[in-house]
Amino acid sequence: MGHLQVFIVSFLSISCVSIFMPNLVAAQLKTNFYAQTCPNVESIVRNVVNQKFKQTFVTIPAVLRLFFHDCFVEGCDASVIIASTSGNTAEKDHPDNLSLAGDGFDTVIKAKAAVDAIPSCKNKVSCADILALATRDVIQLSGGPGYAVELGRLDGLTSKSSNVGGNLPKPTFNLDQLNTMFASHGLNQADMIALSAAHTLGFSHCDQFSNRIFNFSPKNPVDPSLNKTYAAQLQQMCPKNVDPRIAINMDPITPRAFDNVYFQNLQKGMGLFTSDQVLFTDQRSKGTVDLWASNFKVFQTAFVNAMTKLGRVGVKTGKNGNIRIDCGAFN
Repeated sequence: MGHLQVFIVSFLSISCVSIFMPNLVAAQLKTNFYAQTCPNVESIVRNVVNQKFKQTFVTIPAVLRLFFHDCFVEGCDASVIIASTSGNTAEKDHPDNLSLAGDGFDTVIKAKAAVDAIPSCKNKVSCADILALATRDVIQLSGGPGYAVELGRLDGLTSKSSNVGGNLPKPTFNLDQLNTMFASHGLNQADMIALSAAHTLGFSHCDQFSNRIFNFSPKNPVDPSLNKTYAAQLQQMCPKNVDPRIAINMDPITPRAFDNVYFQNLQKGMGLFTSDQVLFTDQRSKGTVDLWASNFKVFQTAFVNAMTKLGRVGVKTGKNGNIRIDCGAFN
């Protein structure tokens, strides 16, 4: 068989695998995956999350963002938790990940230690699954929906900073850029809008949106889609040469509650990022924003569906992964 034929056959095999993989992954993951090996895994993780939350509210947005950044680069395989070594700059040290709060990593590492302290559970539960469980728990702790988490992921075997660039949504993205990036992970527009609502929690830094309040365009220094009062408040909190570490709440109304106020803010021109506000200004997504702004229950259902689909992205099984002894280092 010639090189070209081998290439075509290989390529076709890969294409078939990638077309059918989402269903395969869903079949491999199941909510009761640890029923025989570590039946109390969920309560063990939840206790650690609760303790960590009592220490700092930052636990909630930190864990949620960590899960998203993990799944969008190399899949949901805890590769974002790996620490860099002299021979490898890991994902977490890419500029796009430097703002991930340490409390997210700490939650997973503490939960892993608590799970491994139970003899029957030791080295049986992956860091990737612990992160998925902790994410559900922080959503619930902040007033969001509870849901059954699909489990059975293995931890990834690679973590390279060079894999991060271009794989995470930017705050300047328009609707087409958002949809294209999410679609590459099997997520549709409704999933994208639902997951964007994670911005109902947590904070950002001034440099992520300063272009919207000072130099949007030659004609409009302030983004015209931004609420004027809100723009003035942001200019006060984020003056031109502000300390880049200054944090601004993503949701100025209820920053500590998982709710649908995020969508109500968009209706008032109070989305912090361009990528938030565009969900309302673009007619193709506006209807979904309007619906979810008025109906928290419908939004919750869509959010749970989107989180479940996100949790299936790039899952490692078989020889493509293992169960890490230390979440921050390869075995």
